[in-house]
Amino acid sequence: MSEYHIPVLLAESISALVTNPDGTYADATFGGGGHTAAILSRLNGDGRVIAFDRDIDAIEGARKDPRLTLIHNNFRFIENYAEQLRRQKAGPEDSASASLRDPVRANAPAESSGPAVFDGVLADLGVSSHQFDTAERGFSFRFEDAPLDMRMNREAAQSAAEVVNSYPEEELERILRLYGEVDGARNMARLIGQARTQAEIRTTGDLDRAIARMLPKGAEHKVLAKVYQALRIEVNQEMRSLEKFLEGATRSLKEGARLVVITYHSLEDRMVKNFIKTGNVEGKVEENIYGKVQSPLEAVNRKPILPAEEEIAANTRARSAKLRIAERRMGDE
Repeated sequence: MSEYHIPVLLAESISALVTNPDGTYADATFGGGGHTAAILSRLNGDGRVIAFDRDIDAIEGARKDPRLTLIHNNFRFIENYAEQLRRQKAGPEDSASASLRDPVRANAPAESSGPAVFDGVLADLGVSSHQFDTAERGFSFRFEDAPLDMRMNREAAQSAAEVVNSYPEEELERILRLYGEVDGARNMARLIGQARTQAEIRTTGDLDRAIARMLPKGAEHKVLAKVYQALRIEVNQEMRSLEKFLEGATRSLKEGARLVVITYHSLEDRMVKNFIKTGNVEGKVEENIYGKVQSPLEAVNRKPILPAEEEIAANTRARSAKLRIAERRMGDE
């Protein structure tokens, strides 16, 4: 499925992640399967990969491998599946495998208290090339009058069209300012509000025309990219999902195992950086009685690893990527 998505920082992320060829690894964002394939290439017959994706297109297009278990669900539930893996080690394999594939059961609160199961967890955040390049998914302003959708999980109830047509202007302003860092967010929200009183905003073209007055000549794409990012993050609840993923993935890592995360914009990179440093996405420093910061992770690379110029030239979507690597501290609860 190489055409689905070109994996970013592939060699750097996999070399940092895979330390045990017999281990169990999680690819939290399967996409086109490029990272998963690279992980599997370093594992022997006893190794295993649990891969997540909420886009059914990714799941249905995956290559089969007996060492690979695919989960059609949001990576925020990684700890729930880790708990089921713990049970699999203690009980009959068949029933445990069935429960591992059960998204309803997995959405319940995790009951984790047993040993951690993953030898490493990888997350390549953002939108896949397939999603950007498929007009009917509505992720890109490059396609005129495509459905204004943006749902990574097509079964989700709320699309971008529902957001722009039903949210109060004050909430639209908040989303544009917080998730898109859009200048003049209040005025843009007002334009959207005015446009939808005339007719529903159902397509990418409808949205673009609604805010056309705020698109500076020569820089239209820069502003539109911020607007579409803000709506996409809201539709898919990306920031909340990332927070829950970081918490659950960390608790699911074995001591000394690594968390490897590739980010694409400042909001998510700041969350990952804060979490690695302090154990929370706000970056709130909490110290124990000895004055030591209480974070279950330790940064492996103090500064993010960036793509080489050659990679950016071959894949322009890699230009904003940042790779952060952290290791689960020894003896941490």
